[in-house]
Amino acid sequence: MVDKIKVAVLGSTGLVGQRFIQILSDHPWFEVVYVAASEANVGRKYGDVVTWLMETPLPENISELEIQSSRPELIPRNIDIVFSALPSEVALQIELKLAKRGFIVVSNSSPLRLEPDIPLINPEVNWDHLKLVEHQRKNRAWNGVIIKNPNCTTAILTLSLKPLLDAFGIKRVIVCTLQAVSGAGLKGVPSMLIIDNVVPFIKKEEEKVENESKKILGKLEGNNITLAPISISAITTRVPVLDGHLELVHVELSREAEVGDVINVMSKFKSLPQELSLPTAPTKPIVIRFEEDRPQPRLDKYAEKGMSVVVGRVKRADGLGRNWIKYVVLGHNTIRGAAGIAILIAELYMKLNNLI
Repeated sequence: MVDKIKVAVLGSTGLVGQRFIQILSDHPWFEVVYVAASEANVGRKYGDVVTWLMETPLPENISELEIQSSRPELIPRNIDIVFSALPSEVALQIELKLAKRGFIVVSNSSPLRLEPDIPLINPEVNWDHLKLVEHQRKNRAWNGVIIKNPNCTTAILTLSLKPLLDAFGIKRVIVCTLQAVSGAGLKGVPSMLIIDNVVPFIKKEEEKVENESKKILGKLEGNNITLAPISISAITTRVPVLDGHLELVHVELSREAEVGDVINVMSKFKSLPQELSLPTAPTKPIVIRFEEDRPQPRLDKYAEKGMSVVVGRVKRADGLGRNWIKYVVLGHNTIRGAAGIAILIAELYMKLNNLI
């Protein structure tokens, strides 16, 4: 490819914004040409503003870029895709204006995720929901489009559930999460609250997991998504881990299945991103570990560059009934759960629409 697709990153100095920069810096299709942050830093070099916290060095080409404004009217027309890592309180109006102006907006922010005509995409799980964009354009009279990626916890959970839903059906899901502090952002959890502690509450998180999962696992029927008829109950907690959300999952299947069959369908699961060999798609979306003490955030969060989820301790949950199984799933919350999944969505959208 001679000419790369030009992209912008809004909210580029936060943790998710930094992940976008890290992954996109050597992307074969996309080139970051516009980085936006707070208005107070406009005009300064990215490298002089950002508190870089990624494991790899700040890319020199990005470091020299000037911070630009997030104001929609100032974003140049030669930008093909806008990746949004904006805070929820400012994202809504900016993203709406960008879509009206004709931009492809792939957003990590929570507003609009549950709107009927806004695709909420976990690429291996519900790639077909991208068909909603045509209805969205007509319904809202936009030239552009808004596509959302899920809440990080939801992204990890629904990827692990998809092969079970397809093979056995699902009636009920009970999940308890142990979520890393990076999920709350750079300044989200004060050290005095989280060191030597577990916080058994994350505002609005349980509702996001329960509601977003039903939309993602639902069926596209015409211009509407029928929510999955699955009962989901979540307890979400914050733990003193930097990256990697661990989720303890109990699932009531629609029919009885052997543990070996459950492991088999999870291990073999692949979907359209793998068939298309998209650059950010993991070869194995679900990696199975058989050790009794895995997965662990420190050891397993970077499976397939952080784009796979890792499942272990798959067992029957016989005390709940013969159709119940239980397992532990781990995912990298700012990669699979945020920036990485958004980039994979963009790759999929561009490929399906013959824009690449």
